[in-house]
Amino acid sequence: MHVPQSPEHLRERDCAPLSGRDAMRPEAIDAQLAVLPRWSLVDGALQASYMFADWWETIAFVNALAWMVHRQDHHPDLAVTYDRCTVRWSTHSAGGVTVNDFVCAARTDAIHDARPGA
Repeated sequence: MHVPQSPEHLRERDCAPLSGRDAMRPEAIDAQLAVLPRWSLVDGALQASYMFADWWETIAFVNALAWMVHRQDHHPDLAVTYDRCTVRWSTHSAGGVTVNDFVCAARTDAIHDARPGA
């Protein structure tokens, strides 16, 4: 049985190279999602949407996210509008959701929560 990692523990990790054998099983994904309440599994990827006051705040979040994903060498799909950013994490090389996606999801929450005025 998969024991979920806390958001704090996930944020302390770095992404690692993975193979096609590293996709998580559905029950492990469900267990890990229980400790990251903003996130859900949608069409085979972790997904969360973040709301902002305006375009500038949205783009500041996207820029902070870009810095983090570059350092992790793990990149999400983004949908950006005036006051919202939807983030989707999956690991194409593994054919599903991996621990790297949960590491980045926890880091994405931290970026959102650390913004001024949050």
